[in-house]
Amino acid sequence: MIDGSGAGFMKRRDFIVLLGGAASSSVAPAFVVRAQPAAVPVLGFMSARSPEDSVRELAAFRRGLEEHGQTEGRNLKIEYRWARGDYKQLPALAAELVGLKVNILMAGGGDGSALAAKAASSTVPIVFVMGGDPIKAGLVDGYNRPGRNATGCVILSNDIEAKRLGLLREIVPEATLFGAMVNPSFPPAAGQLQDLETAAAKIGRPLFIAKASNDAELDAGFAALIGAGVNALIVASDPYFDTRRTRIIDFAAGHRLPAIYHNRGYAIEGGLVSYGPNIPGAYHQAGIYCALILNGAQPDDLPVTQPTQFDFVINLKTAETLGISISPQLLARADEVME
Repeated sequence: MIDGSGAGFMKRRDFIVLLGGAASSSVAPAFVVRAQPAAVPVLGFMSARSPEDSVRELAAFRRGLEEHGQTEGRNLKIEYRWARGDYKQLPALAAELVGLKVNILMAGGGDGSALAAKAASSTVPIVFVMGGDPIKAGLVDGYNRPGRNATGCVILSNDIEAKRLGLLREIVPEATLFGAMVNPSFPPAAGQLQDLETAAAKIGRPLFIAKASNDAELDAGFAALIGAGVNALIVASDPYFDTRRTRIIDFAAGHRLPAIYHNRGYAIEGGLVSYGPNIPGAYHQAGIYCALILNGAQPDDLPVTQPTQFDFVINLKTAETLGISISPQLLARADEVME
């Protein structure tokens, strides 16, 4: 105690001597230093799609993470953000995740997510799954050496609309008017539309285009397709359409309209035919890349990958319901026939 006169004042050297004596006594207090737990890394997962239509993709993504030691809920936290087909939300979702100081950004569900992630940060590592050209989009400098803060998987689903139209013609050769559903808000839409029109001209068939970016336009597009008298439908690759997959399949079934889609999930859920890259496989690879980066790799160490497997799936039960006879040649070319 300090009383102003110096009586009872304990000098620093006296305190040190006292502490030393206590430490040497048999009843010395224990001073325990506990290690602080390491901070759990946070992965920001953003998508233009919805969780309901991404079940297979998410399972594949998590499997890729776990194969390289990153398990959600154990040593990794994942913050999810879903645009549910509303592309205008993507920049805000990306900015929000960057504001949370995530360790890495996973941008799925198409080109819009990847572009929003790129605009949100030039330093946070980004892993993308997209259908367009990442070099033209400014995400990477090259495929083998990405050179920036991003890498990922290009699934090429935007570039095979012409192939899908050709398959649809083989399935319904008697069709006189093909219809196409395209989302003009989807960044690759202009290229999709050009490819479809070129392909239609080559096969000598007219093509009716219906455009939809929201639910009201989707209903109007359905009405326009029926009003035009289309005989067969191609639904362009687009995350918004994926979020409305059930509605689109029900529309085609209700009007007995043969349709081809880009994603195996459509055929599984009752669509006639799908042709496109193995999208869960791309998410599996993205999960691997995210884990490797979290383990210390740099995006430039990981080349941008492209799919080697394309799935051609025929739902034979739907074909029978529509009264369509699938040729043995087409059935033999299919990767999967659902009966």
